[in-house]
Amino acid sequence: MKRRDFITLIGGAASLPLAARAQHSMPAVGFLDSGAHAGMDANLAAFHRGLAEMEFTEGRNLAVEYRWAQGQYDRLPALAAELVRKPVAVIVASRGPAPALAAKAETASIPIVFQTGGDPVGSGLVASLNRPGGNVTGATRQSVELNAKRLGLLMDLVPKATVVALLVNMNSPVGPINVQELQEPARRLGLRLHTLTASSEQDLETAFAALPHSGADALFVANDQLFIGLQRQIGALATRHAIPTIFPERDYVAAGGLMSYGASLPDSFRQVGVYAGRILKGAKPADLPVLQPVKFELVINLKTAKALGLEIPPKFLFTADEVIE
Repeated sequence: MKRRDFITLIGGAASLPLAARAQHSMPAVGFLDSGAHAGMDANLAAFHRGLAEMEFTEGRNLAVEYRWAQGQYDRLPALAAELVRKPVAVIVASRGPAPALAAKAETASIPIVFQTGGDPVGSGLVASLNRPGGNVTGATRQSVELNAKRLGLLMDLVPKATVVALLVNMNSPVGPINVQELQEPARRLGLRLHTLTASSEQDLETAFAALPHSGADALFVANDQLFIGLQRQIGALATRHAIPTIFPERDYVAAGGLMSYGASLPDSFRQVGVYAGRILKGAKPADLPVLQPVKFELVINLKTAKALGLEIPPKFLFTADEVIE
């Protein structure tokens, strides 16, 4: 290379915008999500709080590459492959086992941090919770494992119920698991489950329209990434059809749903942000045990209960972690 050309090259690099040069030198985190961006603002804010605890801020010393599957699970392998080719330093696989499994199939070297509501051992993500092994670790909210507890709480609120409708997305990998996990608890409680399926926003109206013909006395909304983005619509439909409903997350109740029981979803995303930051600082996924919730919250919306004509038993109000009035 001629000296004149070399000087020109150096001068051109120096004239690049500072942000562009800084971004080029930043480590990148790939964020692979099974759903859509809608409804994720609080969770993303929590994720960034976790990164900030490890002194990482997007745009300052970290780049984040977002990939959203929009509920189309068959897109996940291609999206995971994109992140591997970038390449990124860490892949955060959000909302369910499917994104993490897709990423795991693409790379055995790039660290993967998952955020899921299911069993990461049963789904094949890790060898064990305490010793994950390999390049994968993360956080679970144990949401599926809480199905029996949620069903019991619903029956405490509606003790005369004999049929419970189950709203589930059977196109989701956790859909059949949710159905299976509820069969035995329902049998013990003398209940009949009536499954309502919804795999898109458009399906919700059809599913709820079938409620009057199901004979259901109450509704159980299964944990699913699709439903997380449609909390307000689902809560409004449950109220319009005047059916007592239990949800897996607090945000449903804040949006007008009746009752929820589960671990904090934003806190799970914060934990994932912390783990991603720790890995960027040199920690190995195999040495980071899978994080589990230490607290589960019962949240009740009294305004919705009044609209449904329900009187909440005093024990619920006494034990509830939050009562929305």
